[in-house]
Amino acid sequence: MDASTPVHQTLWILTGPTASGKSQVALRVARSIGAEIISADSMQVYCGMDIGTAKPSRKARAEVPHHLIDVVEPSESYSVGRFLHDALEAVSDVERRGKRHLIVGGTGLYIKALREGLFSGPEADWALREELMAVAEERGSAYLHGVLREADPESAKRIHVKDLRRIVRALEVYRKTGRAISLLQQEWGSDGGDSVLIILHRSKEDLHRRIEERVDKMFEQGLVEEVEKLLSRPKGSLGKQAREALGYKEVIEYLDGKLSADGMRDKIKQNTRRFAKRQMTWFRSFSRTNWVAINEGDDMESVSRRVQEILER
Repeated sequence: MDASTPVHQTLWILTGPTASGKSQVALRVARSIGAEIISADSMQVYCGMDIGTAKPSRKARAEVPHHLIDVVEPSESYSVGRFLHDALEAVSDVERRGKRHLIVGGTGLYIKALREGLFSGPEADWALREELMAVAEERGSAYLHGVLREADPESAKRIHVKDLRRIVRALEVYRKTGRAISLLQQEWGSDGGDSVLIILHRSKEDLHRRIEERVDKMFEQGLVEEVEKLLSRPKGSLGKQAREALGYKEVIEYLDGKLSADGMRDKIKQNTRRFAKRQMTWFRSFSRTNWVAINEGDDMESVSRRVQEILER
């Protein structure tokens, strides 16, 4: 199916913020219904980036087939357009073999693309982005926001003056296409049809506790050593996308002498909490959703049964 058009087959999607328990629930549900899991995680596509992305274990992947994990080298880029193509191919392959699929991951843009299609924006132009970032460094994000306001007033209304990443992307699209990103984005659908979307959520306090535990566990498992190994690989160091991955960026800053060991750990925890908050903003924007609350101490088998009931309703 063409990635520029909405998806017309029913998709089963399980999402939630980082550390909410998606992988645990997904594995139980997939075992129960005989499904294969298709990852919707923008960083688990990278080979060798295992600990920092909380990639499913080899045992889990041997028990239940997983797709779109370890598909590109960390020196490469991987776009939402490529994800959409690969994910739909995986769904078709699974269904051709008479199996069920379960799409699992927390990348909001990927889920939006699956449910609504994808507007035909240009690929990343890193040279242009660096040029715009240099302007922002010299004159401030408010200046770039003003430039965007002149070029694309609708996007400027939606994008906060301090959200430099989205300001730069909107200007990049305008410079590359001559069209406002707000107009291109109208090519998305809006009804959220042909999918069952389940969102796991926890209380803020419980989620933050789990994030603390997850980050500590990553260091115990050897996150710093994993990053060192990636940086020393003969195929090249981490590419721009991989270097920006949560956890990896902060470890690189530590290895470059910009952060202390404690500062690195604290920054990862802080940035992970912020990331989870951004994920929840994405999820709340989706239509036709099924929210499944998980309370601290809930049995994951019972949570999985609730998810399965929604899927098979």
